[in-house]
Amino acid sequence: MPRLRQRERRARGFMIEPEESSESDQTPMANIAQETVRAELVRMHQAAAEIVQADEVALQQSAAGEIQANSVSAFQSALATVEAEEVLAQRSAIGYVQAEKASINGSTGVILARNAEVHYGMTGVVLGNEVHAEGARVLLLVGRNVSGNVRPLLDARTALIAGLTSGLFTGLMLLLGRMLFRRK
Repeated sequence: MPRLRQRERRARGFMIEPEESSESDQTPMANIAQETVRAELVRMHQAAAEIVQADEVALQQSAAGEIQANSVSAFQSALATVEAEEVLAQRSAIGYVQAEKASINGSTGVILARNAEVHYGMTGVVLGNEVHAEGARVLLLVGRNVSGNVRPLLDARTALIAGLTSGLFTGLMLLLGRMLFRRK
């Protein structure tokens, strides 16, 4: 038997009326902006939320500032920070992902995951135990086991060479500056 639950939500200045809920605690959101959402299951379609805390989160063409969940799936969405056990994102932009397993298709700033998969996207930094990339561009990739077709813009060898070169260049410039501009 469905029970009546009071849910207080502010959405663009008006209250949404209490709704009936089934046995599971679901929060469907469509075309609204929300500050904080807490539930077992959150489904967002063309909606925005600052903070989402749930067991399972599904977003479609939505935006969220911070997500804490067990499972997150996103399609054409923008997310700032995601902390979850499992993340699946397609055609999405994400700032930071921390997860046990992350499968990303889109743009991501940082991925920190035990198992990370990046498919046809751009990522700044990928840190993981098992990393699989297919058609991905990555600025810095650090992983114990790396497989797939990935184009790292900066790998460990390149970073070492760049560091040594910039250190040598900076040292030479300081030495040259002292020689040219020292007082007599």
